[in-house]
Amino acid sequence: MIERHAVQRTGWLRAAVLGANDGIVSTASLIIGVAAAAASESQVMLAGLAALVAGAMSMAAGEYVSVSSQADSEAADLAREREELVRHPAAELEELAAIYRARGLSTDLAQEVAHALTTYDALGSHARDELGMADFHRARPVQAAFCSALCFGAGAALPLAVASALPLERMTQGVAVASLVCLITLGAFGARIGRANVVRAMARVAFWGTAAMVSTYAIGSLAGTSLG
Repeated sequence: MIERHAVQRTGWLRAAVLGANDGIVSTASLIIGVAAAAASESQVMLAGLAALVAGAMSMAAGEYVSVSSQADSEAADLAREREELVRHPAAELEELAAIYRARGLSTDLAQEVAHALTTYDALGSHARDELGMADFHRARPVQAAFCSALCFGAGAALPLAVASALPLERMTQGVAVASLVCLITLGAFGARIGRANVVRAMARVAFWGTAAMVSTYAIGSLAGTSLG
């Protein structure tokens, strides 16, 4: 039986939690800021919808570009390692054995393990043990982009749905409370999936979500006062 660990989820979990968290915080903050400026309900909803679409596309583009850069670097390292295995096989074998000796294996056992793994999968062994490229850490640009965009959209839809169900005079408070509940729930969920401290994760997202919404509310109120 293959045991699965939390670290194996870090790739998609990071993109999912970041996307959903950003969707909730940025869209809720924008809705609160626009509502505080005494805009009409239609203007608030239009701003929130624009934030959802623009944010989802921005998250997808940002994740794709950044993870693609990581993938390019990994590919370049693998190509260099593949070339070295062809040109200097003995040196590469000794390099692998040295890694195992540094981890506590005896000289003979390290040599035996390095030889066996080189025979089985030389490039894979060097990628894993020399370059630190575990398969579940490999960069996957399309997966990261899709996951971030989808999760951002799902997160942004929550405050948008609450705003659509409330009159303008109750929109600010309703969106703020609902968004904080969603953020705290998301923080707890992400922490449980990643086997991290749940209370710390909940406090972290609640603090930054509150800070963002208070800031945009203050800006919206000042803008509404000056325009009025």
